[in-house]
Amino acid sequence: QVQLVESGGGLVQAGGSLRLSCAASGRTSSSYFMGWFRQAPGKEREFVAHISWSGTITYYTDSVKGRFTISRDNAKNTGYLIVNSLKPKDTAVYYCAASMGYYRGSSYYTEESHYDYWGQGTQVTVSS
Repeated sequence: QVQLVESGGGLVQAGGSLRLSCAASGRTSSSYFMGWFRQAPGKEREFVAHISWSGTITYYTDSVKGRFTISRDNAKNTGYLIVNSLKPKDTAVYYCAASMGYYRGSSYYTEESHYDYWGQGTQVTVSS
């Protein structure tokens, strides 16, 4: 079992930045991909970014490329999502998730059904 807890969300003006954190506990010695997803009001949850255990593989959805940066510090059992140049359409609850096991190809980790553990989410609200 892996427990995930997100933090760092808040209210920010358009153009602002936040650093979201995802603290992992439990079976953290096993390798896992970490993903970030978000769910805006009235919409389906959508993929944002993912990162491999080593950090050498990252992938972003097109709408956040160049603005968001995913990273992780395995020594601290923590993943991060730095969100820059925020827009009102980025307003959502942001979730981190862990997918255990060996690498299955980058596209595999864009599907929420392929993740084994989820955090409770952190709210990001961007005002115009």
